[in-house]
Amino acid sequence: MSIDLSTMPKLGFGLMRLPEKDGEIDIPQVCNMVDSYMKAGLNYFDTAYIYHGGKSEIAAREALVKRYPRDSFMIATKLPAWEIKEEADVERIFNDQCQKAGVEYFDFYLLHSVEDGNNYNTYEKYDCFSWGLKKKEEGKIKHFGFSYHGSPELLEEVLDKHPEVEFVQIQLNYLDRTNPVVRSQQLYDILHKRNVPIIVMEPVRGGMLADLGPEIEAKYKKRRPDKSVASWALRFVGSLPGVMTILSGMSNEEQMADNLSTFTNFEPLSEDEFALVDEVTKDVLAVPQIGCTGCKYCCDGCPMKISIPDVFRTINALRRYPGDWRSKNFYEQVVNNNHGKAADCIACGQCEAVCPQHLPIIDLMKEAAGILDK
Repeated sequence: MSIDLSTMPKLGFGLMRLPEKDGEIDIPQVCNMVDSYMKAGLNYFDTAYIYHGGKSEIAAREALVKRYPRDSFMIATKLPAWEIKEEADVERIFNDQCQKAGVEYFDFYLLHSVEDGNNYNTYEKYDCFSWGLKKKEEGKIKHFGFSYHGSPELLEEVLDKHPEVEFVQIQLNYLDRTNPVVRSQQLYDILHKRNVPIIVMEPVRGGMLADLGPEIEAKYKKRRPDKSVASWALRFVGSLPGVMTILSGMSNEEQMADNLSTFTNFEPLSEDEFALVDEVTKDVLAVPQIGCTGCKYCCDGCPMKISIPDVFRTINALRRYPGDWRSKNFYEQVVNNNHGKAADCIACGQCEAVCPQHLPIIDLMKEAAGILDK
C-alpha cells in the first residue's frame, strides 16, 4: 500500500516533549493541544515506546485515542532495538504498545533509530523487517519504515536490502546540512533521489533554532516581522521536495499556536529567504555549540540522575553569552530539583550508548563540571 503524499499533513505532532506538571505529563494541556491540532485539519501523531519514560503512548491514548474516532487520526510508534534481548521481545513490545496506546493497529510503524552498529544489527538478527511485513499482512501496521541516525553509506545499504520500506524518518534542519556526524543533506539527497517519502524530525533542533539570540532574530524580523524565529526552520524543511511530514515536539499551547500559524496556508521560502537562512547558518556555526537536541534518551539510565540536556543547554548559553548569570541560575534550579551535578558523572557511558547525536558526553560533562561546579 503506497502512501498518498497529498493526504499527509505537512505538520506532525511529535509526542516526545509534552508539557509536564509535578513530574507527570500534563494530560489536560495535551488534550487542549490535540484539540487545536485536530481542529486545524491535521492528524498525524508520532510517539515511541521510550518517550517520556514509557508514558508517551499512554498520553496518546488518554488525549487522542479515547477522545476521537479511530479513523480520524494517524498514529505512529517505534520498536526500540535496545529493548530486544530475544525474538519473543519483538511481539511482546508490540502488544504492549497496542495496549498502552489503546489501539488495534498503528498507521505508521518504525524501527527506531536504525544506525551503524548494535541497533541495525539487532533488527537484522531478529528479522524485524520481515516481521514488519507480516504485521502489515495482519492489518496491525498500515505503513512500515524506520527512523534513521546512521551514515549515508549504511542508508544506501539498508534501502538496497529492504525495498519494502515505505518511508524513512531523518533528522533534517538547516543547521545540520553540513554536520559531519548527522550529514542530513546527504541523507536527504539519497532518499529524494530514490523517491522515498521523508518524515522530518528535529526541524528546529530541539528548540535551538527557535532561540538564536537577538542579533540573528533581528535579521529574521527585519525580513518578516510577522513570523517567529522557529517558523523559519519549519518553512525551510517544508520547502524541500520529497518531505512528507514535519514533526514538531511541541511542549505547550503557545508553540502549537505558532506552528499552526506557520502551516496554515503554508508559504515556502523564496529565493532570497533561502539566502538569508544560509547567512544565519554561517552566523550560528561561528559559535561552537554542543549538538544536543534534548531528546533525553540519556536521562532514564543515568545512575546519578543528571539532567544531561539541561547541563548542555547551560553550557551552550554560556558559550554564546559568556558570564550570563541567568544561565548559572537555571543550572542551579535544575540541580536543586533532585538532579545530579555535572561533577557527579561517573563516566559509566550509558548515555553515550544511546545518544542519537553520538556526542562525547563524558568529556563534555567534564568540561561542564569545570565551568558550573567550581
